[in-house]
Amino acid sequence: MRVLNLCVVMLLVLAASYVYEIKFESTLRAERVAKMRGDVRRERDAIAALRAEWATLDNPARIQGLTRRHLRLRPGDATQFDQLGRLPERPPMIVQPPPTDLIANKINNIESALPASSLLDATPITGSVPARADTR
Repeated sequence: MRVLNLCVVMLLVLAASYVYEIKFESTLRAERVAKMRGDVRRERDAIAALRAEWATLDNPARIQGLTRRHLRLRPGDATQFDQLGRLPERPPMIVQPPPTDLIANKINNIESALPASSLLDATPITGSVPARADTR
């Protein structure tokens, strides 16, 4: 009977420690949730303040005042607008000629300086190996 009482007491101590651990964790989590709620509230307040500032900066009357003060523009007249059909045609695009080929110009200059007969009789000079003589 004593062993049974000792086991029950140990189980009660273990259960009490487990319940205390659960209570401690739930308290920590509740504190974290409260802190996060405070952070969310502060962020929402900051977003609301930024939206209010944006609304102030984006106010058309404020922008109009700034343009009058800094840009010195005149208001548009109704006579400044015209129908699309009365606008002039777009000017044609001018395509620039390609740049001259310097190597082709040099070859043409060399060919024009040589007599015509030497061009017909000349064998082309290449970097290939000359053909072997046939030794039959």
